This record gives sequence, structure tokens and C-alpha cells, in this order.
Amino acid sequence: MVSDLRQSYNSAFSREKYQAFLNDLNGGYPGAIDFRISETPVFIPAGFGRQIREVCEHIIDIILDPDFKAHSQASIPPSDEVPNDNGYPHFLTFDFGICQGDDGAVEPRLIEMQGFPTLYGFQAYYPETLERHFEIPVNYSNYFNGITKDSYVKILRDVIIGDCDPEQVIILEIRPHRQKTRIDFYCTSTYLGIDIVCLTELTSEGRNLFHMKDGRKILVKRIYNRVIFDELHAQKETLGDVPDIRLDWDVEWVTHPNWFYRISKYTLPYIRHPFVPETYFLNEVKQLPDDLGQFVLKPLFSFAGQGVVIDVTMADIDAVKDPEHWILQRKVRYADIIETPDTAAKVEIRMMYLWEAGKPRPTLVTNLARLSKGKMIGVRYNKDKEWVGASVAYFEK
Repeated sequence: MVSDLRQSYNSAFSREKYQAFLNDLNGGYPGAIDFRISETPVFIPAGFGRQIREVCEHIIDIILDPDFKAHSQASIPPSDEVPNDNGYPHFLTFDFGICQGDDGAVEPRLIEMQGFPTLYGFQAYYPETLERHFEIPVNYSNYFNGITKDSYVKILRDVIIGDCDPEQVIILEIRPHRQKTRIDFYCTSTYLGIDIVCLTELTSEGRNLFHMKDGRKILVKRIYNRVIFDELHAQKETLGDVPDIRLDWDVEWVTHPNWFYRISKYTLPYIRHPFVPETYFLNEVKQLPDDLGQFVLKPLFSFAGQGVVIDVTMADIDAVKDPEHWILQRKVRYADIIETPDTAAKVEIRMMYLWEAGKPRPTLVTNLARLSKGKMIGVRYNKDKEWVGASVAYFEK
């Protein structure tokens, strides 16, 4: 996107430098990175960065509207509603494709959004390692608002631990050491000094939850929640007798599970903005668009692109049994924007916010990027390709 930086980076790139970078990256947590790391970061010029941030702040204004919680209540399946919602999401992420508009101009387009954490720990570890091997211009940063790696980790600690004893704060996931994102749990545990706990390791007494550590029973007061309820339901029969985390426990949630539903694909039909593709609840579509093939069909309650139908046909529509749980979203045209040694790559950028206690708005802190040469973004759709995978964007200051 910044042609002189791209040419300079590509000219200086070598397989040996890339391999040294990977060895360094994997050296901190051997065997923990279970996804492909791209050969390159992404460089974002100032004007394009302002466009992305403007869309994010527009959506945050919608979330801050006093009526938002009432409007989004229907997004939460009644069986999955968890008590003691603290009223705001600690984490907000917005995914943008770098796309071509009808006039051929490159512009950001919102793809998805989440009120749920992403790789917040890894995105401190990964850029720091990258910068030991590849030169990044001093007027570009992966952080925003004057944040540095050290101040970022402090904000992350304040959000996740707060004023709680770190020993009583846990990262909670289902079989965390088998997850593709386990590197993020390890980084977060290192930075914050908190334990990674599997749901199967929790026990309960009354309204209290506990886990064992070094032969001691530790009271859990705060949960950094990484459990996705779709996965919980799918694996329920294999987990044994575990506490039902949807009940009224004496814990603080970071972030509260209800926000996974409130800020999600469910919110997209309510947003009107030039850089947000038109989106409709399938059950509310009175007449299907004539250009149905220019839409994608997405399940509301899924994760990591699962269940998405790219080339929609009437047969796909007819096969949907619960249209209230699906959306139709107009396709965007990803730009083949990143020059690589063979074919150009497409890019998605995830803008990552943290909402500190007592602050009127969340703060944009960092980002991640994903490069693709397939129909969909994500490592599972780019097997056997190079210059694709997990990355980071450096924004012009």
C-alpha cells in the first residue's frame, strides 16, 4: 500500500532472514504456534488509517447509544444468557478488508466485529520479534494513540487483572493447550502472571469457583474468558461433570460472555456507513436480491469463518432451516494489494480496542493482519501458499 516501503522491504527480504525470524518467534514457546506466519507485515498510509479509524469510532458511537443494549438483547440465546453483565465489553475488534470500490479506489470495508478477545498477548510478542529481524520505519507503528509495547502491556494488565490478586485471575478455555490460538494464552500468561485453566479443571462450592495450583485450592475471582459457547455446546458430552459457567457465579467476567453475541454479525444490519457493506437478516428479506451471487451467507453464531457460503444460490437459501440465525451480506472485492514474489496478496486488518474501567470509550491499542491468496481470509483457506498468514499492520503516524 506504500509502494516505496513495499519495494524496499521486498528487496531486502531473504528466505534466510525469514527463517531466522521464525526460529526466534518459535523459540520463546516451542511448538505453540499452530498457524502460518506471513513473510511480511503490511504498511498503511496515514489517510487510509484515518478512514479505518473513523468507521470504528462510528460503530462505537452506535454501541454507546443508550438503546443499544435493548436492541441487541435478542442476539443472546436465552439458554446462553449469563447473569451479572457489567454493562460494557472490555474487548472490541473490527475486521476490515482492504478492498476496491466501484470506482477502483482502494478503501476499507468492514467484514465482521466482535465483543470478544483476540490475540491480544501474541500481538505484543510477535511485532517485537519481527522488528529484531526486519527494518520498520520509525514513523510507522503497530500501536496507536502513543502507546508503546510497555504501556500496552500495562493497559492489558489493568483491563484483565484490575485490582484483583493475580493469583485469583485465570485465563479460561476448553482444553486450552490444544487450541490453535494457544500461543496467545502462553504470551498473556507470561506478560500478566496469571494461570491458564481448562474448564474441566474448575470446581465449585456454593457460588464460588476454584482450581488447583501446586496442591492448593485457589478461589477464582476474575475470569479472562476465552470460551466460545458454540464450542462448549459441541464438546459438552466429552467434558464430564464441569460447572455450568452460564450460572450465577461470584466472579467478574473479562469480558462478559453476553457481549460475544451483542457485538457480532448480529449488529451489522443496523450499521449504515459507506464502508460497511449492506447486510440483512435472512428472515427479514422480503424479496431476494436479483444479484444473489453478489452476497455471502453467514451464520450468526459461528466462529473463524465456519459455515460461510461464498457463492450463494437459491439452493443454499432453501437449505436454511433457521433464517433468523443467518445474514446476507453484500460481497466486497478484496484488492490484490500486497506485491509478493509471485501473485499479489489480499489483506484483512483487525483493529483491536481495550475498554479500561471508568473510561467513557474504549481505546484503540493495536492490530493484527492476515494475508490471503484464496477466496477467504484465514490460514485454513491458504494451504500450500507463501506470503500469506498471520501478520501485523504498521500504520503511518
